[in-house]
Amino acid sequence: MPGNNIMDEDLDNIEAKKDSIVLIGMPGAGKTTIAPLLAEKLGWSLIDTDDNIETAACKSCQEIVDQYGYLYFRNLEEKELISINLENHVIATGGSAVYSIAGMSHLKSRSMVIFMQISFEDLLHRKLDMKNRGIASKTGQTFHETYLERQPLYHKYADCTVDCSGKSRDQVLNEILDLIES
Repeated sequence: MPGNNIMDEDLDNIEAKKDSIVLIGMPGAGKTTIAPLLAEKLGWSLIDTDDNIETAACKSCQEIVDQYGYLYFRNLEEKELISINLENHVIATGGSAVYSIAGMSHLKSRSMVIFMQISFEDLLHRKLDMKNRGIASKTGQTFHETYLERQPLYHKYADCTVDCSGKSRDQVLNEILDLIES
């Protein structure tokens, strides 16, 4: 049927269109710092998934993990990810977003996913407050083990990667803007 071809072409165009930018990476990589700057440059709205989870739960991410466990937190995170409107947003995800196949599939459907990669050594130099950070990892798992476990997932979902190690926020922002324009 001729009408079906037009519909198929329209669906292909919709799938190819990338309406949002999603930042993924470890806690401390700079997603929360870069996302508002990027949103301002693009004139888009900002979504920080951890902020949305905290607002809805009236608790910090760390309090949620401490009280209910990391799997409960990841379930909340997945619900947040799949609920996001993907039209002209810059989305800063929590570091554990990549554990959600459904969430990442939704984000990738109409977004450019950028992995903000950083070396473990650089993360250690950033003096992160690990006790209050809200890292959704297995009980007893070290931060280094979490880092190693997540790296393949970040690469799996990323459309492109920006190395943030040893770079200023302006350098990282400019690299991301260059990627978007190309």
